[in-house]
Amino acid sequence: MYAEHTCFVVGESKSPGNNAITKKYDSFFAGFVVDMNSHEIVDVECTAMLDITVYFVHSLFIGKKMTDGESIGEAISNRYFGSSQKALIVAFKQAQLKYCNMMNI
Repeated sequence: MYAEHTCFVVGESKSPGNNAITKKYDSFFAGFVVDMNSHEIVDVECTAMLDITVYFVHSLFIGKKMTDGESIGEAISNRYFGSSQKALIVAFKQAQLKYCNMMNI
């Protein structure tokens, strides 16, 4: 399903204690499939209770560059108002750090 020049990287964070994600999964996870040639995010999935959350998260990340954290963080802050907003930002930043370290960028 994914090309040879892609990789998978996961970021983890804590969501608020009153969040259903925390009750079900204990942590918040976001997994990214990234094209290592262009650094483009080609797929993403996160721990979510509602399918619409995953669809919306797709709209925030798909087609963006893994190396472009500032604009992605801004988009999350300006468009995603779920209770796990900060958890999504932290999970992305953690995954971005792993990716950049792996790619030496």
